[in-house]
Amino acid sequence: MALSPSVMGIVNVTPDSFFPESRTLTTADAVRRGRAHFDAGCDIVDVGGESTRPCATPVAPDEEIARVVPVIAALGAYGPVSVDTQKESVARAAIAAGASVLNDVSSTLVDVAGELGVGYVALHRQGDSTVMQVDPTYEDVVGEIAEFLSSMAQRAKRAGVTTLWLDPGIGFGKTTEHNIALLAHVSNFVALARDFDAGVLIGTSRKRFLGDFGGERLDVDQRLEGSIATEAWALLQGVSMVRVHDAGAAVQLRELLVRPVEEVVA
Repeated sequence: MALSPSVMGIVNVTPDSFFPESRTLTTADAVRRGRAHFDAGCDIVDVGGESTRPCATPVAPDEEIARVVPVIAALGAYGPVSVDTQKESVARAAIAAGASVLNDVSSTLVDVAGELGVGYVALHRQGDSTVMQVDPTYEDVVGEIAEFLSSMAQRAKRAGVTTLWLDPGIGFGKTTEHNIALLAHVSNFVALARDFDAGVLIGTSRKRFLGDFGGERLDVDQRLEGSIATEAWALLQGVSMVRVHDAGAAVQLRELLVRPVEEVVA
């Protein structure tokens, strides 16, 4: 894995993603958003055509392919692109169009990534989008998710995946307390990933739990500071990638926090 942590910029080719400002309704708008992420310094752009927020409406595979494939094909001229999907047909079409990483919230497509020789993100999620936030329950949230990610890393290696990130799935079937526990122990996941020559990906950007602090609930457009704070913590704990809506702020954060540390160590 690369020593310098990466910033993954989000492009939602959707009408219903949880952060309204991230929605792009046309191919041209999505390509402009992706190019802006690259111009801001993102290392990779993640293109998704189906919202994975709680209770999101499922999208038919053909529609999802129509949303993401032209965007991926266009953005490939500017830098590495990943596809955010949980459908095999969409993954195959996106990779054929130039995606080099499969970001799989379902953690069911690892064999596809191995077969096609692309990077893979394995994410922990308790239940699918329709039920994951109904009543998420764990006896040991850190231990149970570490066990799951360890099993996914083993599956990925057996499948022939050579570039792997493990994602504990902040906000995917977790309460605020679960999310905070995962962040508090993110170094556990970093150590686990290193055993498999893998990295850790953390996505906290604009998520609902960030609005639970300070007495009054913060709306999604008020969560930039919480996003940056949790991304800073994750980077300092050694994660390999942060997935973000606010590309410029996250890249600047990475430059301020990580590069000086690397220079001192060197």
